[in-house]
Amino acid sequence: MVAAQRDLWRPTEVLAAFQQVGFKPSLSKVAALWSGKPVTVRLDDLDLMCAALDCTVADLLQAEPVAGAQAAQDSGQAAVGAEGREPGQVRPVPRTRHGGGPRSLPPS
Repeated sequence: MVAAQRDLWRPTEVLAAFQQVGFKPSLSKVAALWSGKPVTVRLDDLDLMCAALDCTVADLLQAEPVAGAQAAQDSGQAAVGAEGREPGQVRPVPRTRHGGGPRSLPPS
């Protein structure tokens, strides 16, 4: 949407804008970004995209509801910083080791 607001309507036009700031992705990667559902985006690349499109990260990313949000709501747990908001994703908890003892040293 941000690219369209800057009158960039084709992936090739977006690619040209990216190349002006030193970001040189493949045309297929730009097409995946253009489709709206890229598999991954590196944070460094995200900074360059923002520079090319003269926008912020918030303009490019949109939060989506988490599939497990209903389970978190039922258990009474909420995401960190979710005070006064709708329940969200539960904060991950580190796994515990089975033995419970100190870790052994790596082989030398």
